[in-house]
Amino acid sequence: MRLKRHETEVFSMSFLDCICCGFGAMILILVITETGQPVILEKTRIDTRGTVSKLQEELHVIRGETDVLNRELRGRVEQLSKERDKLARLQGDLSTIKGEFAASQKDAAFENTMESELVAAYQKLTAEMERLLKSGYRRPKNDAVGGIPIDSEYIIFVVDTSGSMQEYNWRVARQMLSEILDMYPRVKGIQIMDDEGAYMFDGYRGQWIADTPARRKAILDRFSNWTSFSNSSPVEGVLAAIRSFWSADKKISIYLFGDDYTGESIQAALDAVDRANRVAGGERRVRIHAIGFAMPSRVPQFGNQRFSALMRAMCERNGGTFVGLHEQGKT
Repeated sequence: MRLKRHETEVFSMSFLDCICCGFGAMILILVITETGQPVILEKTRIDTRGTVSKLQEELHVIRGETDVLNRELRGRVEQLSKERDKLARLQGDLSTIKGEFAASQKDAAFENTMESELVAAYQKLTAEMERLLKSGYRRPKNDAVGGIPIDSEYIIFVVDTSGSMQEYNWRVARQMLSEILDMYPRVKGIQIMDDEGAYMFDGYRGQWIADTPARRKAILDRFSNWTSFSNSSPVEGVLAAIRSFWSADKKISIYLFGDDYTGESIQAALDAVDRANRVAGGERRVRIHAIGFAMPSRVPQFGNQRFSALMRAMCERNGGTFVGLHEQGKT
């Protein structure tokens, strides 16, 4: 007789025991794990705050160093700006020195040319004087004084009133004005103008000043304190004098006083005066004389030499005489 097989139950008490033990073990593991976790987090938060504090301190240090570097940079920028300004000034000084050097070279060449011309003229004059003396020549009375013809009945003074004349030569210019007036004991009319064509006595604009002792004294007194704008170019004054006072029935002489010529072209100045002073047949309407006053040796001489060259040529073309003065009014 066969025994009946025992059937096994899946969800028996043993199975439940195992399941409960497994869950209990997992819960125990979780409890143990959670109790250790807060310690680790607190430590992490403490370490992080320390790192932040350290980084903040380093940031403050870096900012301080940045401020120092910025101040040094600003100082260097200011120093660089000063050095650039200094360099610009030095470059300007260099340009000025180069210009003065070039001008001095021109002055030296011009002086050499003038010296050669003066030597040649002196030799020619000496030979002519010896010839005249041997031939028994005597100058006619009132023909010329100091080489200046004094046959005119009317005289006009055109005076450079620039700062250089006022500063260096005004006293000598007044003395020369007095001496030239003395050369003419009596004339029919006098006029005084600056090199721009403006009148010393505006009330006599376009009119002749009568020649009397009182008028001569008034001219000399007014001359002592006379100031007027000047561009150191006598051409305007000469042209104004010719156009305002020339007349076919009058013998007129113009006397130019100056120490400097600032015009662009000597030839252009000569041509302008030639056109105004020439009449039919090549004759000249007025005589033009000139007195060249010296500039102190400490100042550039180029303008003074240009004035001398212009006046020498202008006087020669217009029947006059050029007299150049050294310092202190010496010829």
